[in-house]
Amino acid sequence: MSKNLLIVESPSKARTIKKYLGKDFEVLASVGHIRDLPKKELGVDLENDFTPKYINIRGKGKIIKQLQSAAKGIDTVYLAPDPDREGEAIAWHISKLLKVPEHKIKRVLFNEITKSGVLNGIKNPRKIDTSLVDAQQARRVLDRIVGYLVSPFLWKTLYRGLSAGRVQSVAVRLICEREAEIEAFKPQEFWNLFADLKTPEKEEFQVKCVKHGGKKITINNESEAKQHVGALEKAEYSVESIVEKEAKKSPFPPFITSTLQQEATRRYKYSPKKTMMLAQQLYEGIDIHGEPVGLITYMRTDSVRMSNEAVQDARDFINNNYGEKYLPNKPRFFKSKKKNTQDAHEAIRPTRFDLDPKKLEKYLNAEQIKIYNMIWKRFIACQMAPAIYAQKVINVVADKYHFKASGSDLLFDGYLKAFRSDKVEKEKEQKVPKVLSKNDILSLIKLTPEQKFTEPPIRFNDGTLVKELDTLGIGRPSTYATIISTILDRNYVERDSGTLYPTELGRTVNKILVSGMPEIFSVEFTSKLENELDAVEESRIQWKKVMAEFYQPFNKSLSEMETHRKEIKESLQEVTEEKCEQCGEPLVVKWSRNGKFIACSGFPNCRYTRPLNPVDESDLEKKKCHECGSDMVLKEGRFGKFWACTKYPECKTTLPYVLDISCPNEGCDGKVTQKKTRRGKVFFGCSNYPDCKFASWNEPVNQTCENCGNKFLEKKKTQRRGAFLKCPKCKEEFEIEEKSESK
Repeated sequence: MSKNLLIVESPSKARTIKKYLGKDFEVLASVGHIRDLPKKELGVDLENDFTPKYINIRGKGKIIKQLQSAAKGIDTVYLAPDPDREGEAIAWHISKLLKVPEHKIKRVLFNEITKSGVLNGIKNPRKIDTSLVDAQQARRVLDRIVGYLVSPFLWKTLYRGLSAGRVQSVAVRLICEREAEIEAFKPQEFWNLFADLKTPEKEEFQVKCVKHGGKKITINNESEAKQHVGALEKAEYSVESIVEKEAKKSPFPPFITSTLQQEATRRYKYSPKKTMMLAQQLYEGIDIHGEPVGLITYMRTDSVRMSNEAVQDARDFINNNYGEKYLPNKPRFFKSKKKNTQDAHEAIRPTRFDLDPKKLEKYLNAEQIKIYNMIWKRFIACQMAPAIYAQKVINVVADKYHFKASGSDLLFDGYLKAFRSDKVEKEKEQKVPKVLSKNDILSLIKLTPEQKFTEPPIRFNDGTLVKELDTLGIGRPSTYATIISTILDRNYVERDSGTLYPTELGRTVNKILVSGMPEIFSVEFTSKLENELDAVEESRIQWKKVMAEFYQPFNKSLSEMETHRKEIKESLQEVTEEKCEQCGEPLVVKWSRNGKFIACSGFPNCRYTRPLNPVDESDLEKKKCHECGSDMVLKEGRFGKFWACTKYPECKTTLPYVLDISCPNEGCDGKVTQKKTRRGKVFFGCSNYPDCKFASWNEPVNQTCENCGNKFLEKKKTQRRGAFLKCPKCKEEFEIEEKSESK
């Protein structure tokens, strides 16, 4: 029997670590959290210092029994969940269920899953850090209070099933406010003025007008541009000065969580969730020559700290593979620019410097190698010599006008030899003359006025939203991916061509929360709360004090919002010009789980409703009820469209809504039907389910792909582009042909 038990979160990590520890260790996985707050109640005693009520997570009973059984008679239990405060909380929860004396329980940290990293962690155990546990506990309780108490307000105001999140709602607010800025933006016209000149040595180059009469030039319209052109056509052009210097460009620091996610989004369009999934795989271990090897250090970090050993290994690699001229005299270290950086972990770096990306191409899949290649090259580059440029600035005068041209040549590539932040491997520099002297007279070739307009703010993509959250102090490294995936899953935000747009639902929910609780769902308040949670982690403040200071203004805002719920709800209703056909009251647009619909303002006395955009049934097959022979109509229900008898409630016959499209799975004779998930998201599946598992989030259209011959296309819709068709096989996109009106 093994003398020691080591518990990690992940089964794949357990398999890797097992090979590094001898027969004295049994290694098991908790498979994430094993205890949490109950789902069907608040689970927080608001009257008793916010004491949380924890229960075993449903479905984890077998794992808990396995861990308890394995811990019996063991000399020492080593708890090794991930080295962050969430991992610390998991370790604490496990310790509470093992029924093992406290002195037998040790907490160990593995910053890297390598033999040396694992053995070093085992040699340096410590007690569970209750400050880290309290910080995570405070975060969990805060999120539960906000979600559990605010979400019902959304249910009563819009419809049941919506949810509010302490941090996610602020992210939605940022996206909504950016969209509002874009919609309110009014472009302003301005003009640039360029001159193409020729030197005495017949070299041609272009300069830009920057000043007029000693002041920055401003050209507002075409008329002003023509006036300047007229004056400059008669002017003499000469070189006022030439400034030449060498400039050094230093490498970026190694990746932290936010910069890794940003770079992966920019280069490969990977979502933060996908990036972290791939990084987790590299961290936990990949089979190399039949042995699992953790290839990178822990990937949830906001510290740029590096171990001396890793820095020396990188310098040795640079010297051996690039040469001495690429190696600076001293190692380079970095400092974080953020005030609230947690320095618990190193930056993200390789663990093995004998395993460069080329050696691992046959062991990693295409997506893993991209992430590993980025991490490897960025870390190697951070220890390389700076790039050196020869910069030249040419100042030209013509009458009262000043022009400027600048360019640079790369003299020494330095760290760029290993890593460039842009996918384009060439520097795009403006061409400037090589032979030119002060006071040289220049010949005018042509003047080019260029009309421009100011541009609105750019919408967020996954990477820039992560950067914004990181800069503002919203969330932490372990939460960025979850924040974005959550607001997408809730349909508050949609992603179109990599860009994030607020949906109409997202805007509506944001309007409710911001108008009702502006202080709570603000950047400043959320950032301040993150700092206080960091203070809990550092034992500078008690977590229950943070909770008390949060709950007082929160509860006050919630009460005030509840008082004004009727006004808030009415402000969301759009009054139409139509009258109810049953009672004559005005019709209004309301929200439901299935979207907007038309309803009578006289509710509950009058219950008249109809779809906002009724289904065009002109092309639909007419159906008769097989029970009573009455006509059937197409309706929208909780789980999608369906046929219902017009004699309801006397006849309750219903039929599934089946599209006139055969199931695309080969050998299946079913038809495609529209359905909904339990959360109300529409999808399309086969009528032969569960025998046939075909499913698609996009509506299939009975139209053959002109590009590859696939038998059906899928209908997609985005806020920016509207509706269009896309082939699921070759990804070709097609416009939807509008039906011509019959004359």
